[in-house]
Amino acid sequence: MPPTSKLRAVHYGWIIAATGSLVLFSCLGLARYAYTMLLPRMQAGLGLPYDRMGFIGTANFTGYLVSVLLAPALIRRFRPRATITAGLLLIGVCMLGISRSHSFFMIALLYTLAGLGGGFANIPMMALVTYWFRSEQRGKAAGLVIGGNGAAIIFAGFLIPLLNRMYGADGWRSGWLVLGLVSLAVAVCAACLLRNHPSDLGLEPVGRPVPVSPDQLKPRERRGDGGILLRLGLLYLIFGATFMVYGTFIVTTMVKEYGFSEQKAGLYWSWVGFFSLFSGVGFGALSDYIGRKRGLVLVFTVQTAAYLLAGLKLGSTGLIVSIVLYGLAVFAIPAIMAAAIGDYLGLSRAATAFATVTIFFAIGQTIGPGGAGLIAGAHGTFTTAYQLASLLTAIAAVFAAVLPAPSAAEAE
Repeated sequence: MPPTSKLRAVHYGWIIAATGSLVLFSCLGLARYAYTMLLPRMQAGLGLPYDRMGFIGTANFTGYLVSVLLAPALIRRFRPRATITAGLLLIGVCMLGISRSHSFFMIALLYTLAGLGGGFANIPMMALVTYWFRSEQRGKAAGLVIGGNGAAIIFAGFLIPLLNRMYGADGWRSGWLVLGLVSLAVAVCAACLLRNHPSDLGLEPVGRPVPVSPDQLKPRERRGDGGILLRLGLLYLIFGATFMVYGTFIVTTMVKEYGFSEQKAGLYWSWVGFFSLFSGVGFGALSDYIGRKRGLVLVFTVQTAAYLLAGLKLGSTGLIVSIVLYGLAVFAIPAIMAAAIGDYLGLSRAATAFATVTIFFAIGQTIGPGGAGLIAGAHGTFTTAYQLASLLTAIAAVFAAVLPAPSAAEAE
């Protein structure tokens, strides 16, 4: 169905981007990042130790890892809109199931399936951005879509404490119920508004056509490409492992180790969402000027400071600075990594290469929270886990600093 006359003044690509923001609001923002707000009451209500709560987070990332492997075939078979809608429906149903569950194993199973749905929604949604926007507008559109994550963090930061006040010990169950209903509503929006390609509506992608050199489109295997891909993959693995350790446990740290109320902790977590609205677009644009290598070094340095401040327990002021730094950098690595893949490996191999490094990322975020939960269970605090995260990101910053320039990589 073509867009209505009221929307004809706006290219439908921007409707796709706005809907995509809702998709990420649900499939990652609510399904993944809201877990940190729900975790303290879940732990108390279910009587689970730190390691099991960490394993529940890992279960979600395991599902996402599987989805990274399955999504390309599903997208080819069912097209992006159907795959996204099905993923969101799966997330919504699993969240509703978690709200009624009492068993660790049942919750872990449902959260694994929610992670599977998250990948089925997120991966084809980012592909739609590529279809609907030409290069000159693609970064802006991707920034708008990724902004849904930050909006969801803000939403959860205010909603979950409110539900906990209203429903007490069962507030976490009400939280999963509301988040599940929201995800089902977003699934309906996605089914109604998303389109698989501009040609479905007789449109061209947003942006001016730019002549592309035939050499850019010619698949080329250059000596050294495998090494570059491995280096970028390892950087993405470190990012995946460390940012989800902080993102999963920082609210629990504020409540259990700093004595913050859930309302205060929720407010600070919402700050992460606010500052993250600028992280992908801001650092991505900065990397256009200073280069991908320097951009990666800068972001990993900021993350190192954030994790170190949390790990050293320097008081509330240090923790607040840590939260602000984390929010500013949290979604910067994916934005720079997407651009770096194209710079190093060329347009013809960008999609395949990005799928490859995403596997590294998924592995990192799968092992990170579970490992941090084990460390916290052994030490009774998350400070050691944060210190280890800061060490890993410091190593990543050094590793990024010695990456060759793209031209040098091509010559290898």
